[in-house]
Amino acid sequence: MYDKSQLMRGTLEGCILKILSDETTYGYEIVTKLQNYGFQDIREGTIYPLLVRLEKKQIISSEFRPSPLGPSRKYYSITEEGLRYLEEFKKHWVQVVSSINVIFGLEG
Repeated sequence: MYDKSQLMRGTLEGCILKILSDETTYGYEIVTKLQNYGFQDIREGTIYPLLVRLEKKQIISSEFRPSPLGPSRKYYSITEEGLRYLEEFKKHWVQVVSSINVIFGLEG
């Protein structure tokens, strides 16, 4: 049976960056948005390691902000470097999707 986790891991970075390019938000909200877009299998345990990796690469930044419902939340924002990274991701994504569509006869 096909294990889609490898495929997902590679695409989630780009999806997270797109979400953060639209607004600064916190981890649980990112998970909720991804689930609303159709990534039903996504959980916080999948997202947080990606957020840590993106932050170490300085593609995103974070800050704690007060929460109306309890302790402070860690909010994430995309950096200028992250915006450039997102554009590169998008360019390569379009190329890959186009090639796959041709192979599977999905174009035209």
